[in-house]
Amino acid sequence: MTSRFFELSDDASWPGRWLLDDPMDAGLQELEDARIFNRGHRVRIEGRLRIPVEHPGQALDFTQTASMVPVVGRRVAAIFADLAPNDVQLILANVEGEKDPFRILVATRLIRCIDEPRSRVQFWTAEDGLPEKVGKYYAVDDLHIDPTQVGEAKVFRLEGWAGTLIVSEDIKLALERIRATGILFTEV
Repeated sequence: MTSRFFELSDDASWPGRWLLDDPMDAGLQELEDARIFNRGHRVRIEGRLRIPVEHPGQALDFTQTASMVPVVGRRVAAIFADLAPNDVQLILANVEGEKDPFRILVATRLIRCIDEPRSRVQFWTAEDGLPEKVGKYYAVDDLHIDPTQVGEAKVFRLEGWAGTLIVSEDIKLALERIRATGILFTEV
């Protein structure tokens, strides 16, 4: 049986939802680059992070900040900790105005598995004027992965296209069972 995988993203159409800004350090200073949480490896952070609410609304179980940093509530964090403990790092963070802490979900695996023939892929070229990017992905649309390259991973980011968060079908089903709010799945 072939494993199925899904891109996990923020359902921006969720009615009455909140919008979160990027995490800040304990001293309320902006992080140099919030995308450090999206690079497919563990992150070293000092102190408890704080996440400002950019637009008030319904708190969601899964939200991505302005820089696409995944922020999850306790129930969602428990599923990731239970089903994929070797694939994730959960970093405690206080969300402005919320009593219970949330967690930043960091996928700690980076896997080269984009199925280029099945996906619509564009690469940087010399004509683009950025020699350091030549041969790297410029755009990946209609994303498909090769599940035979994934191994035992259940949560990961894509090598060369790390902004995309991928989860296994069993994680998808577990999140659906608890009716986690704010989540959108797209099969890859």
